Amino acid sequence: MTTQVAKKDSFGKLLLLGVQHVFAMFGATVLVPLLTGMDPAVALLCAGVGTWIFHLCTGRKVPTYLGSSFAFIAAIQGAAAMCAGLDANTEGLTQLPAYQAALPYATGGILVAGALYLVLALLVKLVGAERVRAFFPPIVTGPIVTIIGLMLAPSAIANITTQIGSINVGLNWLVAAISIATIFIVSLFAKGIFKLVPILIGIVVGYIAAICCGMVNFTTIAEASWISLPHFFLPKFDLRAIGLIAPIAIVTFVEHIGDVNASSAVCGKDFIKDPGMHRTLMGDGLATMFAGLVGGPANTTYSENTGVLAATKNYNPVTLEIAACIAIVLAFFGKFSALITAMPGPVLGGVSVVLYGMIAAVGLRTLVENKVDFTKSRNLLIAAVMLVLGLGANGAIVIGGVSISGVALAAVLGIILNKVLPESIEKD
Repeated sequence: MTTQVAKKDSFGKLLLLGVQHVFAMFGATVLVPLLTGMDPAVALLCAGVGTWIFHLCTGRKVPTYLGSSFAFIAAIQGAAAMCAGLDANTEGLTQLPAYQAALPYATGGILVAGALYLVLALLVKLVGAERVRAFFPPIVTGPIVTIIGLMLAPSAIANITTQIGSINVGLNWLVAAISIATIFIVSLFAKGIFKLVPILIGIVVGYIAAICCGMVNFTTIAEASWISLPHFFLPKFDLRAIGLIAPIAIVTFVEHIGDVNASSAVCGKDFIKDPGMHRTLMGDGLATMFAGLVGGPANTTYSENTGVLAATKNYNPVTLEIAACIAIVLAFFGKFSALITAMPGPVLGGVSVVLYGMIAAVGLRTLVENKVDFTKSRNLLIAAVMLVLGLGANGAIVIGGVSISGVALAAVLGIILNKVLPESIEKD
């Protein structure tokens, strides 16, 4: 059984661990608003406040961080473009004044999506966690967790291989390798507090290597304000925008279950039972409603931070709460946001290789620890279909304008196959 950091840990140690979680979530959290035309500072604030909402709803028992959800990107763009009377494929769409003016209708849809989460939480409470659990045995949850890690793998490699100006791509791989090697060395050989923050040290060393290779643009950092106020705005409501955005909550519901199972597997605790899936859903829903209320993207539990948990074996929820406080402060601190935004892709990519791989490995561990028998064709077929469709069909299925993620598709198929193909189907 895994262990948790003792409560006697010093604030300095917990602070370092919290900073590490901030680095892990930062890139993905600010990327969503950059792609949808929202303010990254608002996204940071929503992530911090949303994480605290989640922790309060779950009795501060689940070490999870909430950040901007990628599942809503296409729907936000489509809803704002539709309400603005623009073609969603227009060049520079998110920066057009008409699109910006229509964004409140998209956040209105996000607010309703968060309310739908609460309805789903109530249904889970009424049905019971054990009945929900029956749909997610190890043969289903193991591949789901593995898919969550592996589906992020292309983004890690893309960060490494994207050329920076005229710099040779070979240097990208060098910087990424330095980041990965640092994490390995610290994880395996460091002692004391350093052993607890291998990801943070890997980022710092990789960043220094990137500076030496001329990959960092300091202009944006110099031009950024020290203190700045995020761009808040209230939601507006349009049935067309709500129809595009709100149903995504049903899709992300399945992803949420996968993330909770991943956290449970990493921490060695059953979070579906205690504090209960209805509470984790409620936390996600209220956090998303808050984001829609102030002009931010929808929130979701973050696999990146689950990867940090797996890498550090530190499962103290306080570290995530400290990270949330830091994110809230950074929302008003322009210089630091610019510093992180300027982090070269090879550094982020190298660290992501470890984080995403750790998540995938936890899924495999779930299968091994629960002794799933792959000599049975039934189990082999279920895992095979889930892995291929989950990784290969990501975003390829679109129903009513809603893009179904690979995780959701794999989870639904896994649940169906597990029920249709009972254990007794094979003869000895």
